[in-house]
Amino acid sequence: MPNEFLIDTESARIQPDKVRMETNNSSWVNQPQSDVSGDSSNQKMMDADTLSKTRKLLDRAIVSAWHTVKSDRRPPTLTATRWVWRLAGFYHLCHSTPQLMEEARSRFASANRQSLAQWAAQKAQDEAGHDLLALRDIRSMGYRAEAVVQAFYPPAAKALMDYFAQSSQDSDPIDCVGYSYTAERLGICIGEAYIQKVEELLPPGINATRCLRVHSAISSNEVQHVKETVAMIAGLTPQECDRVAQACYQAALLRFSPPSEAYISDEEIENVLEPLKLSHQDE
Repeated sequence: MPNEFLIDTESARIQPDKVRMETNNSSWVNQPQSDVSGDSSNQKMMDADTLSKTRKLLDRAIVSAWHTVKSDRRPPTLTATRWVWRLAGFYHLCHSTPQLMEEARSRFASANRQSLAQWAAQKAQDEAGHDLLALRDIRSMGYRAEAVVQAFYPPAAKALMDYFAQSSQDSDPIDCVGYSYTAERLGICIGEAYIQKVEELLPPGINATRCLRVHSAISSNEVQHVKETVAMIAGLTPQECDRVAQACYQAALLRFSPPSEAYISDEEIENVLEPLKLSHQDE
């Protein structure tokens, strides 16, 4: 896949008709049902079929974006140097999430869309501190982490964050639900094999995959987050579900599209990183 961030570029494939998301042991889930006015006082019983249809709606939107892009461009081969670049991207993708989700929560709450407000509040809490994991990873690679993320803001990460910010700050911030689902759904396409592949590129004894791990299939929390988001979306109105699916498509387009400019080279990355190496005083 062309985009480098939070995607296993070799093996991430979503097949909506073949990928099954397990539901709770019970086949029924109590979920608030919002109407167009945002009244979430009604409750509806939701069966596993409703959850499955909702998941497929969202996943098909992501797959459709993949087919729309159809790019033959691939990012450069991953190296230890390029991993630092990617970690800077991870940092920026994570850093503003709690704040933006809090902004979305406030707007949802003001509109009395309680299930969406509760979801956004939980997201803000769940994602807190993930940017610090990226900083720890960069520091483990031997660089002054704060200086690295100031020096690098990968264009692909910036495009995603601009879309997320615009969605969260809209008068109706529901598009941020599609953005979040797409990020986490693609995240759980990343398995242990890919993480090991990254670790094999790093110097012996270096632990610099903390941020990747919490956004992958090996994180039980990440898998659970996807289930919870599907259940919340399934309780929305058909119009809201369609809006979320459209946002999934737009977010996936950004993730799958190659940058308009050339990919940065390892040499360019190294030139920036050289003066940012940790000294003995920093350690």
